[in-house]
Amino acid sequence: MSSNDVTADDGAKTVVHLLRHGEVHNPEGILYGRLPGFHLSDIGNQMAKRVATTLSGRDIVQIVASPLERAQETAKPSADEFGLDIVTDGRVIEAGNKFEGQQFGVGDGSLRKPAMWKYLYNPFLPSWGEPYTDIVVRMLAAMHDAREVAAGHEALIVSHQLPVWAARCYIEGRRLWHDPRKRQCSLASLTTFTYDGDRVVSVSYSEPAADLVPVRADKKFTAGA
Repeated sequence: MSSNDVTADDGAKTVVHLLRHGEVHNPEGILYGRLPGFHLSDIGNQMAKRVATTLSGRDIVQIVASPLERAQETAKPSADEFGLDIVTDGRVIEAGNKFEGQQFGVGDGSLRKPAMWKYLYNPFLPSWGEPYTDIVVRMLAAMHDAREVAAGHEALIVSHQLPVWAARCYIEGRRLWHDPRKRQCSLASLTTFTYDGDRVVSVSYSEPAADLVPVRADKKFTAGA
């Protein structure tokens, strides 16, 4: 685990965990984005159960998930563990992407098609997908609502790599544009925000299923997952 303390405080806290979904069954290497029909792999289901076991005993009173199958399936073991219903929230869905449904990589897939190059002119937005600022706005709104429901307790939000990373970057004062290969947001990882009132006082990161992550999973560039 690594952590970045913003400040310290001994008062009552509310905790919001952002959980990236587990591994997806995707043998063709498609950038699945918001497409339906992509479910957790066997390893992904193991990851989801591992997270639930890791969180067992914590004070989680609210579980929220993206509407996509992989997020719902990742949330289910934790919902069962805590006896909670999953609240579906479209604000924590995967980022929109113009390469959705295609293979995406340097030297292969859609990047070999000149017609696609027009989408890559501005990495600061990014020009190929949903603007980073839009992702941050919707994620922070969802986190705010989850924090209010779980005031004095903990909430778990199951989302996707780019939305989780964008929210963290904003809260920590980092620039939003970045190299996607360098995101600290592995499969089934937890990015945890501790609040004092409406103020984030610490951010921490952990990988309860690190030993289950295939080497290939976070090495190949993807524009979101």
